[in-house]
Amino acid sequence: MKSLIRISISLLVILSMFRASGFAANEKPLGMVVQATYAQVDQSKIAIGTTVYPGDTVATDEGGTLRLKLGTSQIYLLGASSATLQQTTGTVQALVGRGTVGFASNGVDKVELELPQGILRAEDGKAGYGQATIVSSHEVIISAYRGSLILDNDGELHTIPEGKSFRVTMDLEPAAPADPAASPSPASPRDSYVVHPRRRRRLIFDIILVGGTAAIGYALWNELTESPSKFSN
Repeated sequence: MKSLIRISISLLVILSMFRASGFAANEKPLGMVVQATYAQVDQSKIAIGTTVYPGDTVATDEGGTLRLKLGTSQIYLLGASSATLQQTTGTVQALVGRGTVGFASNGVDKVELELPQGILRAEDGKAGYGQATIVSSHEVIISAYRGSLILDNDGELHTIPEGKSFRVTMDLEPAAPADPAASPSPASPRDSYVVHPRRRRRLIFDIILVGGTAAIGYALWNELTESPSKFSN
């Protein structure tokens, strides 16, 4: 009897391993790590050549650097930064959690940064290279190094010209008051409800001089452009 129990447990373990490996095999990777210093993926130390997948959270410690190759485009993190990778139709998106995250897109393999202020990307069909630094929950600094960048605030498009850096502050406008006529009647509270409109983001743009993390990002851009193979291969 004990032997049969041991055999049954072993079979269950083997089956679970096959299912786990089959699930991983069916999940298509987004890209791979090409540069890593003091960096992690999902709190595990990351190394050059590591494959990244949708849902992975990548992060760097103070003084760290991480660069990901995603097809012919790239995403990078400077020190004390984090981002969660996602994929929509034909586009890789990085949800920026903290710090400084940048991207280099050749216009074919599209990449975007999701910020509290909206979605940051290169102009449609054009190459672009830039970065965003989270200053606070309502403030971000955006720098465009190569090509113009577009910040999409729920359909309201703002252009960041090449060579410029902007401090973008988010001001949440008060939601419109609810219509009293739409309030539920005391007689039938379950048959009706009030829809509360979402607060709209209003963005304030202030041009600033390049410095600090923006200068580090610009140096990284020079490194990529001086060695085209680092970007295009």
